[in-house]
Amino acid sequence: MPRAPLLLEVYLRQWLGERSRRAGRRVELGVVPEEELDRWVARGVTHLWLMGAWTTGPASREVSGASPELRRAYDDALPGWTDADVCGSPYAIQAYSVPEAYGGDDGLARLRARLADRGIKLVLDFVPNHTALDHPLALERPELFVAGAGPGDAARVGGRWLSHGKDPNYPGWTDTLQLDYRRAEARRAATEALSSIAERCDGVRCDMAMLALSDVFARTWAHAPPTPREPGPEFWEAAIAEVRARHPGFLFLAEAYWGLEARLCELGFDVAYDKHLTDLLHRGDWGVAAHLRALGPANEARAHFLENHDEPRAAAISPLARHRAAALLTLSLPGVRFVHDGQREGRRVFARIQLSRRAEEPVDAEIAAMYDELARALASARVGDGGWSLVEAAPAWHDDPTNGAFALLTWSSPDDPSRFTLVVTSQSTGRARCWARLAWPGLRGRMWALEDLLSDERYVRDGDELAARGLYLDVGAHAAQLFVFRALG
Repeated sequence: MPRAPLLLEVYLRQWLGERSRRAGRRVELGVVPEEELDRWVARGVTHLWLMGAWTTGPASREVSGASPELRRAYDDALPGWTDADVCGSPYAIQAYSVPEAYGGDDGLARLRARLADRGIKLVLDFVPNHTALDHPLALERPELFVAGAGPGDAARVGGRWLSHGKDPNYPGWTDTLQLDYRRAEARRAATEALSSIAERCDGVRCDMAMLALSDVFARTWAHAPPTPREPGPEFWEAAIAEVRARHPGFLFLAEAYWGLEARLCELGFDVAYDKHLTDLLHRGDWGVAAHLRALGPANEARAHFLENHDEPRAAAISPLARHRAAALLTLSLPGVRFVHDGQREGRRVFARIQLSRRAEEPVDAEIAAMYDELARALASARVGDGGWSLVEAAPAWHDDPTNGAFALLTWSSPDDPSRFTLVVTSQSTGRARCWARLAWPGLRGRMWALEDLLSDERYVRDGDELAARGLYLDVGAHAAQLFVFRALG
């Protein structure tokens, strides 16, 4: 990926519902207003993840409406909600087809074409681990699912108990059924579903991708009726290769945890979540730079984000200054820059995906202005183009540890060797100091003008001194600076 993509996640059901209420008529995918698409272009969006586009069946909706735990959660997410607002989880998929209420598959195709005209690629969901309770495959081929022992961890389908899909660390998802990846025919069925999705979009975000790994699956279901794994390569290795043979350049994004991100990328994924970075940034943890250094070039194969539909809203858990520094860093790193619908507007209420409606919230003017400022500065500095490098933050003084709070990186200008950009962020709650060790070729022998695009700071520095010692930084709490360096003469 020569340019760092900007991925926007939009939850189709709630998003279309809001636009329909504003318009006073039903808005479908094929007739999304032009101004909406133009706004994405203006914000630099290169990939749209249209989350929740597929069909959820009535059985899964019933589970979502009956769960006492979820009903309490709905009270927090959407006071005054009614049963009509319960649409079921978009990850309990009955069919990989778009409901007619949202415009159907034809509407999706029209939207994809309109996005392509604007240079935006369409990303959709693939859920490899499980299906909805009423997926046709469960009735037609129940042997492709993990057998269940009875009520509690399984559902009765066509006279058989089939296990609910699960993560090994939590109880099963009671609106789903678990595919048995030990069986070659189950892997084949999942590959066919993935191939059908690939005909209709430019990339997939693969839900809980690590659960389909053979060793993870074996541990998760060791308690189930013993079924030796039938021969064949890892599911992801074979499935990704098959899709890529027909769709070169197709994007594979893995939702991944547990340190398995690199392994999934080795099997063919372009990008995997960097959830650890998200957690460090929201805690204000000084381990950010060490984490990025440990990844090194693999930062290019990570999706960097502050929130998504599974996470708390960034505005709800991070004060403005920390939010600003974290946003600058995630939007400056290579790989995929990942933004959630409502993040730029400062939404704070966690929206439940089982609901077709989310709470009305006013735009937070400060946060919106912050993101607008960052977007303008990053575009002006052309961060995301050219080459990048992490920068060492050396101690300013022998007894000053605050250099550990910094995360620094540079971006080259793709067409001007006399210009580069330094991204400066600090996780410190107080002042922090360091020497930024700039290893930029051509520093020596000339003077450099420095301009921070996020403040009024302007300096001139001698290139020989910069090369010998670095750039001295003495910044306030949660600093966020974007220095453009230009050679003078």
